[in-house]
Amino acid sequence: MHASSQPVGANPDLELMQALAHCAPEQHLHLIDLPYRLSSWALDRAENLRLWRGADGQLLAWAVLQAPFWAIDVALHPAADAALYSEALTWAVARARALADDPDYGRPCWFVSVPAEQSERRAALEAQGFADQAQVPVDPWSKVLLTRPARGPVWERSLPPGYRLRALGGRAEAGAYVALHRAVFQSTSMTVGWRERTLARAQYRPELDLVIEAPDGSLAGFCIGWFDPAGFGGLPSGQIEPLGVAAGQRGLGLGRGLLEACCARLADAGAEHIYVETDRQREAALGVYGAAGLRILHDVCVYRLDL
Repeated sequence: MHASSQPVGANPDLELMQALAHCAPEQHLHLIDLPYRLSSWALDRAENLRLWRGADGQLLAWAVLQAPFWAIDVALHPAADAALYSEALTWAVARARALADDPDYGRPCWFVSVPAEQSERRAALEAQGFADQAQVPVDPWSKVLLTRPARGPVWERSLPPGYRLRALGGRAEAGAYVALHRAVFQSTSMTVGWRERTLARAQYRPELDLVIEAPDGSLAGFCIGWFDPAGFGGLPSGQIEPLGVAAGQRGLGLGRGLLEACCARLADAGAEHIYVETDRQREAALGVYGAAGLRILHDVCVYRLDL
């Protein structure tokens, strides 16, 4: 099917973009939590997003340069020509080069994550000069997509005395959340604007936006759950993104407590399965997820392009 690319205005139709991703859920690692990614400040600049439409105006593909993640996101309609994926990558690489010297959006390298079994996409990435990071001799990088039934193992431990699990206090706590998120991931990518846009998304559920309050009233950890009634495989599904605990508060079971509480609430919302993506090299995280009953569903390749 022929497609033509076009830039977008200042207010892209995010719901239409999400609907396209749902047409081929198996292509995506971030389907259920897509509202979180599409709330990022990458889309503050319209030139970082490109759409491809058919002759009848149907949306066939989109691509976003997600500067906060140093990542390129691409979605493709099943009816689109497979070559459109390569066309989207060509646009993204050109846009990345144009941004190279931009102090806010420019990155020295960009990444694309793709399930290991998607051989055609992996070949398209390699043809564009991307390299699989699992094969590099220094600091190799790959990911896994984990899953478990929503009603999984029950965590029998309680939180330490003085710690309290609760929902985030909305916009009033957006700043405190951002400060903790930045400290946990040692990155300044999270912003108050991004967090507030997340709170405003139609798919956002306050009861799935959890934090743990420390005895001194500060935030010690966070975990956001996303629910989709037609997630992976067309089944009601949940996804955890993101989850983190302050460095000085680790080893107390806070991460496991947040994870189990969020999974329980996702199950109450109707989710049948829970999904989490994480780095294969993050042994501590894999230990927490494994103890909570999450098992590897897909191996994920991480491809890198240096500019």
